[in-house]
Amino acid sequence: MNVQPIAAIGSSVKRTRTVSMGIGELAAATETKVVTVRYYEKIGLLAPPPRSPANYRSYSEDDLRRLRFIRRCRNLGFTLDQIRELLRLSSNSQHKCSEVDRITAEHLSKIEAKISDLQQLAAQLRHIGARCRGRGRIGNCRIIEVLSS
Repeated sequence: MNVQPIAAIGSSVKRTRTVSMGIGELAAATETKVVTVRYYEKIGLLAPPPRSPANYRSYSEDDLRRLRFIRRCRNLGFTLDQIRELLRLSSNSQHKCSEVDRITAEHLSKIEAKISDLQQLAAQLRHIGARCRGRGRIGNCRIIEVLSS
């Protein structure tokens, strides 16, 4: 598996010009809305691309890789600040992985806490649901009664 450092994934310092695509093509290739691409540029996750002679944005392969990285992080639930930090850390290939590990472990801990909370919520809803089978009238509904107490 060929893994590229994120620094090579669309850094603002060096751009690959082998492929040029417009914002719509970039958005489609990454399953991202155009407005989201613009937003990522506005907040600095994506560098503003060069413009064509007709003043259209012109994205490179690096931009495509960077946006795919951002989208993957978002799909895994990382916050924009965490993504910004991961991108910052990756800009120097000599950095130790400890900070990336810390960010990932912290994120995993929060996810596991949410899972635990959701499992408790599901158990409570199963318990409440078992008290009423939906055959009666609202005036005698045990679910409404439990939720009201």
